[in-house]
Order: sequence, then C-alpha cells, then structure tokens
Amino acid sequence: MSEKEGMMPVVVQDVRNNNVLMLAYMNDESIEQTKKTGYMHYWSRSRDALWKKGETSGNVQKVIELMTDCDGDAMLARVEQTGNACHTGTYSCFSKEPIPPSDIVSGLWKVFDERKASQSDSSYTVKLMRNRNLLLKKIAEESSEVIIAAKDKERKEIVYEAADLLYHLMVLLYDEGISMQDIYKELEGRRK
Repeated sequence: MSEKEGMMPVVVQDVRNNNVLMLAYMNDESIEQTKKTGYMHYWSRSRDALWKKGETSGNVQKVIELMTDCDGDAMLARVEQTGNACHTGTYSCFSKEPIPPSDIVSGLWKVFDERKASQSDSSYTVKLMRNRNLLLKKIAEESSEVIIAAKDKERKEIVYEAADLLYHLMVLLYDEGISMQDIYKELEGRRK
C-alpha cells in the first residue's frame, strides 16, 4: 500500500475476455471488505467513503483473483462483471461501447443453465430442449426467414431473424454440450 495516501490503484479486468474495465482505488478497509464478501469494494476519494461496486446499479463485480504488482503498490483485480462497469452506462470506462458480444453470449448461457435447472413447463427454452424435432424445425424455419429477409434486403428484418436463428442454434449447441468457445476455436482454425 502506498505510504503517501494509504491508497492503492487497482486495475479491474474482466476474466471472460481480459478487457480492462476501470481504474479505482482501494485502501485496507476496502480490501478487507472485498475479501470478506467476494465482491469488489473501493475507496471513493471524492466522497471519502467505502463503496461496493454496483451497490445501487446492480452492476456488481464478483472477485475471481486479486494480485499486487512486484512493488506492492498497485493491484490487478480480475472480476466477473455483471452489466456495465462504467457509471456512464458503458461496458468499460475505457470504451464507449455497450456490453461486448462475448458477455451477451455468456449471459445467455447462464439463462440456459437456469432454465434447464428449473425444468419449468412454461419455459420456451425448456420446451426446445425437451423436443429435439421442434428445435430442429425452428432452426430450419428461422434459416428460411433470414434468407427471405436477405433476399428482400430488409436490414431490420435480417437482424431480427438472424437473432432468432442464433438463439435457436445456441440452444442446440448448449443441449449438445458444445460451447461457443468450441465454435470460436473452429472458426479461428479456418483463418489459417
């Protein structure tokens, strides 16, 4: 910890994609609360107070790993970010972009986990997982709708139908135990 201010700068990184989310400051109290709760707490220099990230917004940061640098005067926090990290409403304080697609995919995967665990009869996702023929029929139907929208050059419809197709295709992949990382790896191999 820096003797000068009793504060340590902390770089916060998303474990899912290694993107830098923000820079904040911690002191002994915020480090203690972070370790105790498993969620990031910082010291606000402007308010001179402890604060839990996401306390009011719900955009919490679950701690995965805390590391200090070789001099012990800066920290790296690797976190699982919920929602946006920046108070301006962007994914990162270092970008003006919304949540990156990889986070949307991991969020959808969590929804699939929840639906599978619930086995709720009212869940469309559960219905698709239980009925392979219905799922395959929907993939074929949505593929046709993408083709029709593309033929008519209707951008808004292409986006809408492509999202439907991707959703149904992702349910199939999930149900088969195939991750998006498996797909990314296959695509990466095709660049060679």
